[in-house]
Formats: sequence, C-alpha cells, structure tokens
Amino acid sequence: MHSGGITRRWILNTLSVIAVILVIVTVSASAAIRGYYYEMAENTIDSKVQQSAVQSFFKSYVDSTSEVFEEGAREFVENFSYSYLMDVWMIDKNGNTIVSSAGFSVDSSTIMPDYQTALVSEDGTGSWTGYNSSHEKVLAKTFTIKNSDNSVAGAVRLVTSLEDLDRQHFIYTVFIAVLGLLALGMVAISGSFFIRSIVKPVARINETAKLIAKGDFNARVERSDSNDEISELCDTVNYMSEEIARADRVKNDFISTVSHELRTPLTAIKGWAETIKSIGTSDEELTQKGIDVIISESDRLYNIVEDLLDFSKMQSGRMTMRAEPIDLIKELDAAVYVFNDRAKRDGITLVYNKPDITAPMSADKNLIKQVFANILDNAFKYTKRGGRVAVFAENLSDRTVISIADTGCGIAKKDLPHITEKFYKANMSVRGSGIGLAVVEEIVNLHGGKLDISSTEGKGTVVTIILPTDKSLSLPEQ
Repeated sequence: MHSGGITRRWILNTLSVIAVILVIVTVSASAAIRGYYYEMAENTIDSKVQQSAVQSFFKSYVDSTSEVFEEGAREFVENFSYSYLMDVWMIDKNGNTIVSSAGFSVDSSTIMPDYQTALVSEDGTGSWTGYNSSHEKVLAKTFTIKNSDNSVAGAVRLVTSLEDLDRQHFIYTVFIAVLGLLALGMVAISGSFFIRSIVKPVARINETAKLIAKGDFNARVERSDSNDEISELCDTVNYMSEEIARADRVKNDFISTVSHELRTPLTAIKGWAETIKSIGTSDEELTQKGIDVIISESDRLYNIVEDLLDFSKMQSGRMTMRAEPIDLIKELDAAVYVFNDRAKRDGITLVYNKPDITAPMSADKNLIKQVFANILDNAFKYTKRGGRVAVFAENLSDRTVISIADTGCGIAKKDLPHITEKFYKANMSVRGSGIGLAVVEEIVNLHGGKLDISSTEGKGTVVTIILPTDKSLSLPEQ
C-alpha cells in the first residue's frame, strides 16, 4: 500500500472521524445513563421521605430536651419502613449522629457534606454523592428538623449505596462500547471492500497508463461488469489508447507521405539539373524542358512547405486573418481560372456556373484563395482522365454556398469522419501531405463558416463551403 494511497488516507481520515464520533457517543451515553441512575436514586429517597413528613413527625419532640429528641429519633428509626433500601442516621443539633438504622455507632469524624449543605439551604435539604469511610460509593441526603423558633433541632440523614447502580452503569457502558466497536468494525470491513473495489481498478488503470506512456498503445484496461464511473474511466482509457495508436499510425503515415512528397520533386530537380549541366547548351529543347520541370517541381515543393507552415500555425494557434472587404465570387472565379489549364492537361471537364452577382464579405483574401485552391486540387487529384469537376455557387441573403463536386474515387464511409483530422489520409496511392483539409477547415471556421463533405465510394465527392456574407459592405473599386 502506498504511503499516501487511497486506502491509507481513508483509514486515517474516515475511520478516525468515525472512531472519534463513537467515543463521543459512548462517553455521552455513559454520562447520560449515570446521571439517570443517580437521579433515579435521589428520586427514590424523595419518594420515600419528604421534608414535611419529617418535620411533622418531630413536631412534638423539637422543643423538648435532648433526651426527648433522642427518644423520638430512635422511634423514627425503628418505624422507618425502607431500611432495606437505605440507612437512616439521626443527627442532633450539634451535628453528632445519635442513632442509625444499621445499629452501629457512627464515627464523629465522618464527613457529611450533605448535612452542611442542608444547614444553609433555604429548603433545609442537601445531597451529596461520594465515598464513605469504607470506600463505598453512596448517595446521601439530609433533611433538617426545625424548632418552633426556626432554629435547627437536628436532622435526618438517608444514605443509599450506589455500587449496584455503578455496576449496571458499567455494564451498559461496556455494552455501548462493544456495539460501537462492532459498528466501527463493520464500517471498516464494508469500507475496505468498497475502497478495494476502487483501488484495484485504479491500480490497473495506472499500470495500463504507464504502458501507454512507454509506447505500448495496444495496452488495454480490463473493464469490470459494474456500470459505474470506474467502468467509464476504463472505457475512456481504452478509447484514449486506441486514439493514440491511431494518431501514431497516422503520424507515421504522414511522415512517410511527406518524406515521399519531398523526395519525388527533389529527385526530379536534381536529375534534371544534372542533365542540363551535362548537356550544356547543346540541346536547347531538352534544356527548356528540364527548366520547366525544375520550376514545376519547385512550385510543388513550395506548396508542400506552405501547407506545413500553415499546419504549424494552426496547431500553435497562430493562424490569424487580415480581414478586408472582398468579393467571394471574384476570388472563386480566379481560383477556377487557374485550374482551366490543368483540366485541359489532365483530360478532365471543368464545369463552372458563375453567378452574375457579388458576394461581399470581410475575409483574408489569401486564406480564401488557399481554401479554393486546396479543394480544387484535391478534386483534380482524385478524378481520373475523362472525369468531371463541377463548381457551383449560390448567393443567399446572409451567406454564400459554394459546392465543388468531382467524379473521382470517393471516400470510404469509415474514412469520411476523419478526413479533416491532422495527418489523416484516406487514399495513400495519391500524392499529398494529408493536412490540406485540416487547414481548410481551420480557415473556414476562422471566417465563421462551415465545411461539409459528403462522398460515395467509387462515385465521387462533394465539398460544400458555407461562408457568411454582408451585402452592406462596400467593395473596393476594380
């Protein structure tokens, strides 16, 4: 168990709190029971002997001599009906015990705090709980006897043992403590099972996470049958592992693709440069052809590097736009015009229904051009000779919808949700870095628009760009 593990912290925190609560409850219950027993003992004395009854009994003795009072005291003790419950002591006006129901003399040095209290109390009574000379715990209560002039003529002291009550109090206290310990044990056992049901899966998740961190993307957490947060966490970790594995594969494919994309134009450039160097100016036609290839492949390298730079900006959040009023339709016209020559060269029919109206919007002209160029480039790349690429634009009240449809190879259903993800490339047989659509989607989102892609494998793909327009914008003069 870890020094700072969940189980240890649960024991230190939860069980400690419960133990303290149980101790407080036990002590409070013990004190309440003790108070109840002692109050019951005093109530028993009060129910058997009342101050008024004592005063009434000694009415004919108090104003006589001490011998007469002592005679009355003996009569009171002899007639006392509850001597089986308590002892009766008769005390004279000097505080000396003159007779007791126990039949033995009382040591004059015996302390009687209850008698001292009774002498000064308004009702002439006093009680005391403590230990007698035999170290027996007792409850004593004294009732003073008054003369006709309200002076103290003597007192009746009742003494009852608390040993049996304390024994019962102890038994109940032990019983409550045992119940508390059993409750604590039950909480500890049930809690340990519960904590273990959490700690063990968390430990498995932790070990799996370590394996994933070390590069084992096939590591999976065994899911428990319970449908709770731990099971959801297991599913999430497994899903994370799958996504990391997929992203790692896509990244490796991206590196391989980009390496190939860079190597191909570099090989052509180097080859033609060496060829031109070797032939000199002897073959002007071949030299011109080589220069054209070098320029074309250099443009290709430039576009790849631009895609990588744009992607880097997108990933770091540094992609910004320099907004200005532009005519969206005009930028689309320019992009389509650029691809006219390519369409003729590749044997692809390019269809474009140019709207006669303008579509003003606040946008970054270069980024919008890049969107159209990337999508048109993809359409031509994936469409074979004899196919068709169609561009449609519809200008609505507050937005412009532009669709670019091709009759190419299409996109598989399983690949369609991922084609705008970084490094993802559905068709590895066609050149490209796999980041063009990710950049396009970022640019469209940056302009407050929406990118939608639908495709049927083997039939073609339709890319729809929806961008907000504002007819109130003033376009610059052409």
